[in-house]
Amino acid sequence: MACMKNYLLPILGIFLAYYYYSADEEFKPEMLQGKKVIVTGASKGIGKEMAYHLAKMGAHVMVTARSEEALKKIVSDCLKYGAASAHYIAGTMEDMTFAEQFIAKAGKILGGLDMLILNHITSATMEPFAGDIHFVRRSMEVNYISYVVMSMAALPMLKQSNGSIVVVSSMADSAMKAVSGILNAEAAPKKDCALEIIKGGALRQEEVYYGKLGWASLLLKNPGRRILEFLSLRNYNMEKFINN
Repeated sequence: MACMKNYLLPILGIFLAYYYYSADEEFKPEMLQGKKVIVTGASKGIGKEMAYHLAKMGAHVMVTARSEEALKKIVSDCLKYGAASAHYIAGTMEDMTFAEQFIAKAGKILGGLDMLILNHITSATMEPFAGDIHFVRRSMEVNYISYVVMSMAALPMLKQSNGSIVVVSSMADSAMKAVSGILNAEAAPKKDCALEIIKGGALRQEEVYYGKLGWASLLLKNPGRRILEFLSLRNYNMEKFINN
């Protein structure tokens, strides 16, 4: 027992030190130059800002949302900002057929795919649940199932390019308006938040937390969960599991 204590604590200390303080690869805007990127929910807020950042970095940008007029303006702006190319396809993610076909069309227009940024959500009000199962079903379809449908459709292209999938969750813009008077909090600047999301995707970070409270990121990383994941995965033959 004493021997285990002598070795376990140093090992855990090294693990935590590596996790928190290991030097990440430095982000450079050139990482996105010429990359083919899809941004969903791009008609406003963080999605629009991500499209603009990507354009300034010289990426090929494909945006989608329901509002065709908003998307036309964003594509025009992206071209002015220096995008290698900019395109849009308007539609709703309530339609799973559209979600799947959008990826196929986008891939054909872009000539492949390097990054899929899933940023769309269904509209919602900040009210207690009143038994509206239709709303729950719609929320699950837009906020979850469409993400799975699009990820699976994009996977062959992303495997070929060794690309990445970025899933966004936020409380900015319309979300903050919905909780006004209920939640006393201030949204982080959407432009800065959008840039951090792109950085995380480019550096292939598993999770990125961004907000006004610096210590929140540290707490949300949850080192205990990481340690348990690390220890539990040792019991699996991951190569066999993936190949199956």
